[in-house]
Amino acid sequence: MTALSLDFYFYFWNASYLDKADPDLPVCLEQTVLVWIPLGFLWLCAPWHLISLCKRTQVKHKSKLYLFKQLVVSLLLLTAIAGLAVTLGEDYGPHSSSEKNSPVYYTNPVLFAVTWILMLLCQEAVRRRERAVDSTTLFLFWLLLVLCDIFPFQTLLRQALSLGEVRDIPRFSLFNISFGLEVIALILSAVADVSREDQELIKKNPEAGAAFISRITFNWFNSMVMKGFKQSLVQEDMWELNEVETTAHISESFQQHVRSELGKARVRFQKTLKKRVVKNALQEETSQTGFTNSMGKGVSQDVLMMEDKKKNKDEKKKKEEKSYPSDWLIMSIYKTFKWILIESAVFKLLQDLLAFVSPQLLKMMISFTQKPSSYDWEGYLYAVLLLVVALLQSLFLQQYFQRCFVLGMKVRTAIMAAVYKKALVMSNDNRKESTVGETVNLMSADAQRFNDVTNFIHLLWSCPLQIVISIAFLWIELGPSVLAGLAVMVLMVPINGLLANKVENMKFKDKRLKIMNEMLNGIKILKLFAWEPSFQAQVEGIRGEELKVMRKFAYLTSVSTFVFSCAPALVSLATFAVFVGVSPDNVLTAEKAFTSISLFNILRFPLAMLPMLIASIVQVKKPQHFLFMYTHQTYNNLIYSAVSICDGSYAWERDAEPFLKNLSLDIKPGRLVAVVGAVGSGKSSLMSALLGEMHCTKGFINIQGSLAFVPQQAWIQNATLRDNILFGSPYEDKKFQNVIEACALGPDLKLLAAGDLTEIGEKGINLSGGQKQRVSLARAAYSQADIYLLDDPLSAVDAHVGKHIFDKVIGPNGILKNKTRILVTHGISFLPFVDEVVVLVDGRVSEFGSYKSLRASKGAFSEFLDTYAKEHNGCQDTEDLEFMPDGDDTQPDFPPEDAVSFTLKRENSIRRSQRGGSVRLRKNSTLKVTEKAGETKKGQRLIEKEAMETGHVKFSVYLQYLRAMGWGYSVWVLIIYFIQNVAFIGQNLWLSDWTNDATVYYNKTYPASMRDSRVGVFGALGVAQGLFVFLGTLLLANASINASRIMHSQLLNNILRVPMIFFDTTPIGRVVNRFAKDIFTVDEAIPQSFRSWLLCLLGVLGTLFVICLATPFFAIIIVPLAVIYYFVQRFYVATSRQLRRLDSVSRSPIYSHFGETVSGLSVIRAYKHQERFLKHNEITIDENLKSVYPWIVSNRWLAIRLESLGNLVVFFAALFAVISRETIDSGLVGLSISYALNVTQTLNWLVRMTSELETNIVAVERVSEYCEIENEVCFTLGHFDWWYLTNCLFRIIEAAEGHILIDDIDIATIGLHDLRNNITIIPQDPVLFSGTLRMNLDPFDKFSDENIWRVLELSHLKDYITGLEEGLQHEVAEGGENLSVGQRQLLCLARALLRKSRILILDEATAAVDLETDNLIQNTIRREFSHCTVLTIAHRLHSIMDSSRVMVLDAGKIVEFDSPNNLLEKRGHFYSMAKDAGISQQTVTSL
Repeated sequence: MTALSLDFYFYFWNASYLDKADPDLPVCLEQTVLVWIPLGFLWLCAPWHLISLCKRTQVKHKSKLYLFKQLVVSLLLLTAIAGLAVTLGEDYGPHSSSEKNSPVYYTNPVLFAVTWILMLLCQEAVRRRERAVDSTTLFLFWLLLVLCDIFPFQTLLRQALSLGEVRDIPRFSLFNISFGLEVIALILSAVADVSREDQELIKKNPEAGAAFISRITFNWFNSMVMKGFKQSLVQEDMWELNEVETTAHISESFQQHVRSELGKARVRFQKTLKKRVVKNALQEETSQTGFTNSMGKGVSQDVLMMEDKKKNKDEKKKKEEKSYPSDWLIMSIYKTFKWILIESAVFKLLQDLLAFVSPQLLKMMISFTQKPSSYDWEGYLYAVLLLVVALLQSLFLQQYFQRCFVLGMKVRTAIMAAVYKKALVMSNDNRKESTVGETVNLMSADAQRFNDVTNFIHLLWSCPLQIVISIAFLWIELGPSVLAGLAVMVLMVPINGLLANKVENMKFKDKRLKIMNEMLNGIKILKLFAWEPSFQAQVEGIRGEELKVMRKFAYLTSVSTFVFSCAPALVSLATFAVFVGVSPDNVLTAEKAFTSISLFNILRFPLAMLPMLIASIVQVKKPQHFLFMYTHQTYNNLIYSAVSICDGSYAWERDAEPFLKNLSLDIKPGRLVAVVGAVGSGKSSLMSALLGEMHCTKGFINIQGSLAFVPQQAWIQNATLRDNILFGSPYEDKKFQNVIEACALGPDLKLLAAGDLTEIGEKGINLSGGQKQRVSLARAAYSQADIYLLDDPLSAVDAHVGKHIFDKVIGPNGILKNKTRILVTHGISFLPFVDEVVVLVDGRVSEFGSYKSLRASKGAFSEFLDTYAKEHNGCQDTEDLEFMPDGDDTQPDFPPEDAVSFTLKRENSIRRSQRGGSVRLRKNSTLKVTEKAGETKKGQRLIEKEAMETGHVKFSVYLQYLRAMGWGYSVWVLIIYFIQNVAFIGQNLWLSDWTNDATVYYNKTYPASMRDSRVGVFGALGVAQGLFVFLGTLLLANASINASRIMHSQLLNNILRVPMIFFDTTPIGRVVNRFAKDIFTVDEAIPQSFRSWLLCLLGVLGTLFVICLATPFFAIIIVPLAVIYYFVQRFYVATSRQLRRLDSVSRSPIYSHFGETVSGLSVIRAYKHQERFLKHNEITIDENLKSVYPWIVSNRWLAIRLESLGNLVVFFAALFAVISRETIDSGLVGLSISYALNVTQTLNWLVRMTSELETNIVAVERVSEYCEIENEVCFTLGHFDWWYLTNCLFRIIEAAEGHILIDDIDIATIGLHDLRNNITIIPQDPVLFSGTLRMNLDPFDKFSDENIWRVLELSHLKDYITGLEEGLQHEVAEGGENLSVGQRQLLCLARALLRKSRILILDEATAAVDLETDNLIQNTIRREFSHCTVLTIAHRLHSIMDSSRVMVLDAGKIVEFDSPNNLLEKRGHFYSMAKDAGISQQTVTSL
């Protein structure tokens, strides 16, 4: 080896190598440390790879890429061996010299040879790993190796160029060959190696085939972005989820941890309870002693009693709070997701630490510009380091965010799945504790809150860390002066906190939505009684209050914004003023000023976030109480009887008195048993007890075989009619047709446009009550169970339909004749045909036996039959008049209409009161068409999918919102925000000028006047900024409240005036959604995103202006950067907007399905279909996750690109500062780079805000869509039916031809309200609204209390209402739930009596009441309306036999019209109906 080589190795490190214009590293360092770093990294990671080599795995195909990689490594192995050979040849060959080569020439080739053998094994291990396409560690190794080899590569090149020759040709050649191979290996390691087996999977989910580079830059998402840009994304475009992101996987993992944690928590809870019992016992002893003492001291007995009461109250409250173990839920979540939490924490820590490197680099950059002696390469190095640090920071931050948001999504999914699973097994008293609405809320709002908190959970430790490090660095810069700035910051945190928690707006919002929900549920009543103006005024009143609160809140927000926008100015003012004021030696330099400002900017975020995060954590309502609730009971099987109850007592709640007492029943297989009894005797409760829905206090139930259950109120799913009947069973055509025929659904199917594939709306809205009950019965019949529990299925159908169903399904000759049937019934006519009758009285079995034996015993049952048999015969509550007696033509005379027209025919049957329940913000119907259905036929869908906007939001929508705000406001807001931005830039330019004083007054005394003017102007500009922001925010608040008021008013005004057809074909949830979510967006989200967007836009423009001012060269870069920015933004917004829409559309079915499940729990449990529903819930949540996950990724995709763009801005700002350092002062360099460091975040926010604004402005589009629906009076229809008569008289529907005359006046010529005010109707469904009883009778306050008490007396309600504490001011619950159905019907009668109209319509007015109430109503009507024209629509024929005339309608035409007597004599349609109802000529004569 030559002396020159030895000289090279003389120094391991020497600073002189860097102290020159062309620096270099010592060769010794390059040959040792820079070789060992990458090799050491690989050796550390290798064991993990080698372990997988030992495992047995499926043999995979060897790809070309894999073979090429192995070839490159093999060549590298050869170069290592060649290197060793060269050294050995030089030292021990024929031409060797006495001077031996340095040991490094032996160690390095050996190290490399071992490494390359290791690499061959590692690459084989990666290939064998299941679904692995590349290796992160191997890629990082190649990257490290290439980076480290760049230094010796440039050294060798420079050496060769300076000497003009290559001294050591063999080593020079070998190094360059190996360096080239390393670069090739690096490129190859960045490419995904997808095996043939995995190609299909990767088509469905590109993420599975993404290589390391693609994963960290989210490049695999490009295809989705491109697709979203070219066309509007639909659900079918969504990719499959990764296995670990599916609901089934998350739920299973979470449930395992829940079981273990809950077990531990129960043990802890039991111990605590024991301790509490012992403590209480001791306290009682002490209090006994205390009691004796106090009596001795003469303490008043009353005082002791009061104290005792208070103590009991507190204890009860504590007991409620602590009746279940706590803290197990958070632990379960942590254990389920701990790895993702740890990973994200590591990324966050790295990002936080790197955030503090940039201010230090900025400091070095400024000092570089101030020192003319420093070398140029230093400046370029700082510029590159700024870029590298910023890029690393971006990569770590995005990986952290990706993991946090996925974690949030997973936590939400786990909680939703757990809540659903728990709801399926919840016991009945627990179900009473939480309403359907609350449970749905738990699944939607509370699970979402968990999601939101989890996203930022690491800030709990990250914020304090950032604060501590910032303060430490600031102390180094400015010493104790930093405490002044910190004090200002800390003072501002509670101010913001106080302002944020000042106002509660939800109270009025809830009140408004509650009344809107009721109005929409009872919209027909509002229209029939012409009550819209009164209710509109009520809603407008509440809205006024809501807007008042909003205005107050907006003003407080303005103060908060003023404080927050003044913060940076005030903090820097306080710090700098104290710094320069404390000592004349303290001069503010550019280094100090701009490093401090960068650090203050870092400090702002944690100080603002920490209180918000803590507040949101406190707000999270943990669903652990719900998840801990008790489960319902299931029963054993016993072989001998089908159903046997042995001395059983059953209560509805765990601690309540038993409702069913001492029951003993034994029902043999194949028997038909009828259960009868008065209202409230416990018939339905008996069914619930058999289903395990009640608490057993003693005795037991045994059930042999499977169950089918038909509830009293039919539970219908939002699916096709066929799916409702099949209920998860396979479709068999013959069996299906038999069931349809037996349940008398044939004629209904002919009327439905798509037959059995017609969609049934929410809660069976497009079926009549009778049809729903028959579908429910068909479901049971199709299920082929062993035991059938039939809870009064015949009460909702006509007498003749009931007879048909009994004969064909339930009775001795029906399709269920060999099954065990327990039938609750009011139909006395069926009792002779049953095997046994159970008579219930007050929850006890009073009689049990065959019909004949009970008649013979002459007991209570026999007496009841004698009293009511005659009157009740044929008084069935019936609804389905398409059934004519046998032999009559059931086919309509006109072709079948589509579902909408059919629905209108049945308007009276659509039970609006059953639509209520929880307000579900439903976006679209979850129609699941059976696969064989083929194309959707016309009329198959009653409720069409809600129109989902696609593509750009039209500019006219923005203009519409600005117009609603007011043009004056809009212009002023823009001007004021612009001036504020000018003040901000001015303040920073002033600071930049101020820092130049340090060079002007170098080694001189700094004049006090100069100091004061600097501080004064700086402070004034800061305050000016705050004031302008305050003013702008104030104006924007007023403008947005203006817009909110106008838009809500227009929406409400129009919705109350649209025709009834709209409400029949639109789910109420969809309309409520406009008043809830969309109006909320207009109220709160749009103003906020509009303000943020405006401030971000001005901020970005200001930054670019300042950088161009400092370094004019930068202007050249702006154009290409702007072009890139524009395209990235357009691509992102198009995709993100559509993913957001898909998310909200696919979220609704989750809540719809959940609400549906909770309301049909007893049916699902009876059929034992819990697993199927769980599976369906998982599929529904997965469908939603398929759009949520890409949306999370789309944000990261955008952020990584925009941050890279921002990082380039930083790099170019620094680069141009280095280039033009001769002409630029250090103050401007500091200003320009600190601005650039901030621009990354602002750019990101600008695109996010643009996207958010565009997403939110859709609400304006949706509101205006409902503002433009045509009003009443325009809708026409051709055919007439008897339900139509009512609708046409009230002009709910306009006649297509002909006209209706009242007192020779054509009703089409008078105003709607005049007409409706002069006709009165007593409707079938007694609809009441929440409010006082008086408001329900007289919403316009037209009548005196005297008049109201008179009509209450006439309607037999006076005694009841006098007995109420508040009398007429008694509050009616939502839907009138705190009154019985009979009382509600009587209130509707009172309404009619109060109006004193000349025309009264009774629309099935007594269908929902018992015989006694029916009698009362009929007598009052005959007496009070004797002078009126009364039109009665009835199924109970006995109630219309005293009418003057009877009109019989069939298929929309009048077929008979005469007096009842004459019609009976004609022996036509009316005669056969009367005969079926058991009415003869004698009955009419007696009447």
